[in-house]
Amino acid sequence: MDYQLTGEHRSAVRRHEMKVSLIPLWLVNCVCAVLAQVPGTFTTTGEMTSPRAGHTATLLYDGKVLIVGGQSGIHPANVLTTDELYDPSSGSFTAIANTISPHAGHTATLLPDGTVLIAGGTDNYAALASAEIYDPATRTFTAAGSMTTPRVFPTATLLSSWKVLIAGGINGRTLASAELYDPSTRTFTPTGDMTMSRVSHTATMLPNGKVFIAPGDDGDDWQSAEVYDPNTGTFSTAEWGAKNLTAATANLLPNGNILFTLQPPEGDFASDAAALYSSSAGTFTPTAPLLYARYLATGVTLSDGSVLVTGNYLGDCTGASSAEIYDATAGTLSSAGSMITGRNRHPATLLNDGSVLITGGLTPGRCQPAALLASAELYHPVAVAAAPVLIPGAILHAGTHRMVSAGDPAAAGEALEIYGTGLIDDGVIPPQVAVGGRLAEVLYFGKAPGFAGLNQINIRVPAGVAPWPVVPVRLTYLGRHSNEVTIGIH
Repeated sequence: MDYQLTGEHRSAVRRHEMKVSLIPLWLVNCVCAVLAQVPGTFTTTGEMTSPRAGHTATLLYDGKVLIVGGQSGIHPANVLTTDELYDPSSGSFTAIANTISPHAGHTATLLPDGTVLIAGGTDNYAALASAEIYDPATRTFTAAGSMTTPRVFPTATLLSSWKVLIAGGINGRTLASAELYDPSTRTFTPTGDMTMSRVSHTATMLPNGKVFIAPGDDGDDWQSAEVYDPNTGTFSTAEWGAKNLTAATANLLPNGNILFTLQPPEGDFASDAAALYSSSAGTFTPTAPLLYARYLATGVTLSDGSVLVTGNYLGDCTGASSAEIYDATAGTLSSAGSMITGRNRHPATLLNDGSVLITGGLTPGRCQPAALLASAELYHPVAVAAAPVLIPGAILHAGTHRMVSAGDPAAAGEALEIYGTGLIDDGVIPPQVAVGGRLAEVLYFGKAPGFAGLNQINIRVPAGVAPWPVVPVRLTYLGRHSNEVTIGIH
């Protein structure tokens, strides 16, 4: 019989004295480092080893940021094989091993085992079907098979099944096809086609595990959206209420809504429009307009659930440096000051300390001359929520007083209780829990009944985890990673 958690369920966690005061020192130091900066400001950090735009920036489990590919010039023949790591502790970038192929317009997906899947893009002149895996232990890339279709500007979404949904893109024509990458076999297999061909679209995982696809800058239809159901492998149409506008940014909020900033197809003008998609009701409604009309903006969800919006292609050099914050609770936008350098096509990466790393990109199209950037900067939010923390020794066999350990290991399919801190109160976005490099099914998450400031996450141990006395467990929540703890698996 499946284990079912009730709202009144309690366990004997008091004997482990699990309190918020047990937050590891590394987290306290990170938070203090952020608070030492002036809140609500941008500051410079080290420069990348190469100017680049159209690259990816992925937060790794160790807190460093992996920078891959992009273009080093306006001409398409300048696609990069060079890659680098950003270290927040030193504020510096370090070159690492090259990718096997040049990549721009590719995807980068952090997998539960801590490696990163790099898929598709262009190598200079043609769309790529090839994929690579970055291993942070060796700082090298290895081949990971080939997609069924070469793709530039597709989307890649890590599903709760541990597979990666790769959808759309362009390869001489816009694509409606989609496929799944299986990390356990390093193979790609087709899944159902989208209802429309799309490129530069957005794909956002909803709280129920489905994926919401919003129209991008080009494709067959700018007036419709769709939802992918991983249980059936099919796409179905969904409401899109922004007439003649497409998704510039898409950011999942703690309440399950998606904040979209909107722009016209093909950049005919800048837009200040924004809207909310309700994942629970399936409806699309306008929200407060942006303070600045934008095209090719970048959005990132912050640690407290608000959203930072930066960048503009069509504005002048000064206007393109503007930034603003969307308050998900109040539904309002306010100024976040100005970036040090106006830019667009830049990634914005939430770091574990709550700050945001902004790297490279292009100066706005109306700046003369337009240029690629090697510069990087950090945004220091006014409000910083603590990163998620797992408390060592606080993983229990569900419904018992027994701690999971090498001497009392868990089994595949068993329900476990995990205790820690860092979840947003009343949030509906489930954390991702990796056990032995595989995603676990989350049965419950929220406040630990009877323990102020403590969170409880109930999971089912995934199948396929190699039996071992020391198996790593790690939690990812709203883009940030917890510390690693270990349990025994038999």
